[in-house]
Amino acid sequence: MPALAITAYTATTALGRGRGALTEALHGRRSGLRRNDFGGEGRLDCWIGRVDGLEDAPLPSALSGWECRNNRLAWLSLQQDGLPEAVAEAVARHGADRVAVVVGTSTSSIGATEEAYTRLSGGSPGEGGHFPADLDRPMLHTPHSLGDFVRHATGLRGPCITVATACSSSAKVFAQAARLIQAGLADAALVGGVDTLCGSVLFGFNALQLVSPEPCRPFDANRTGLSLGEAGGFAVLERPAKGETEGLRLRGYGESSDAHHMSAPHPEGLGARLAMRDALARAGIGAGEVDYLNLHGTATPANDSVEARAVAGMFPERLHASSTKGWTGHTLGAAGIVESAIALLALESGLLPGTLNSATPDPACGPQIRFDNAQRSIGLAMNNSFGFGGNNASLVFGRV
Repeated sequence: MPALAITAYTATTALGRGRGALTEALHGRRSGLRRNDFGGEGRLDCWIGRVDGLEDAPLPSALSGWECRNNRLAWLSLQQDGLPEAVAEAVARHGADRVAVVVGTSTSSIGATEEAYTRLSGGSPGEGGHFPADLDRPMLHTPHSLGDFVRHATGLRGPCITVATACSSSAKVFAQAARLIQAGLADAALVGGVDTLCGSVLFGFNALQLVSPEPCRPFDANRTGLSLGEAGGFAVLERPAKGETEGLRLRGYGESSDAHHMSAPHPEGLGARLAMRDALARAGIGAGEVDYLNLHGTATPANDSVEARAVAGMFPERLHASSTKGWTGHTLGAAGIVESAIALLALESGLLPGTLNSATPDPACGPQIRFDNAQRSIGLAMNNSFGFGGNNASLVFGRV
């Protein structure tokens, strides 16, 4: 595929706001996880990656009609790392009608829906009860809540799409945007993803017996499950300008839907292999050319062993592969954009993160899985994002 330029990118996580906080924490091996303090009485005893300050950061008055915690995080992330200026420059080059919005989320603003049901007035829904006035906004209670908000917050008027494919959502936005640009439906795209913590997420994953009572330990022999987190991130994609000889690029993408099980990965990593293979093929490179791979690596027993097996079967031993969820937690629909940002940071700075909190390698893991950070100049990086239902996406990024 023709490479696309990445003219700006950012991520806001439990580690802090923007790329600077992300870089500092990765270098210092400082985790953003903390004991769960989200929710009221009866909250789960686990560890989470929570973004500080959202409760004290309402949306600007002009955007108050979209007020909710998820959109607050989206707005906060949109303000970081020169992203408003990059969006404005894309509009100046192409026009607002030619810049698409493609965002990913797993649960969107479902936290606001939970709140609305706790504040019903006039009885239960079956008895004529209704949402309180401040939450009686139909769009807020749909998966497209995020996309609609970002479109209005930025003033972009190109195609607007919300991708909701569980934990692969904000990786698949890169592929969707690339297709829109290649089809001539847009000249540039603002891509990204946002997911915030809520009761449905915490108790839902706990019901699946996937939540660890301690900070997650991806690929560790003694791992017990994941730590949930929240995050928001964005990037601007467009065709490289004529004569442009340096910068970051989206080189390839691969997607698959193996549909093996509602929540468990294919035991042989079929979908993961297909996604990685197709990403390499679109990038026009071999597996041996990849320097760094940010793994999905959720720290659940099944996911990590399956992904490690798939990686060992495709890549040489020299590959530096790791999971960064020990820093941020598993940010669900935002995982793709956050971990793409980490891959892009690796290309720019040469920092190859290890796997935080993990000490004893699982015998099922190949030599590609690294626990320690490394520092060296690289030219190609990948990111894996795998979601429930077998929704898989892999991305290849490069530096010129």
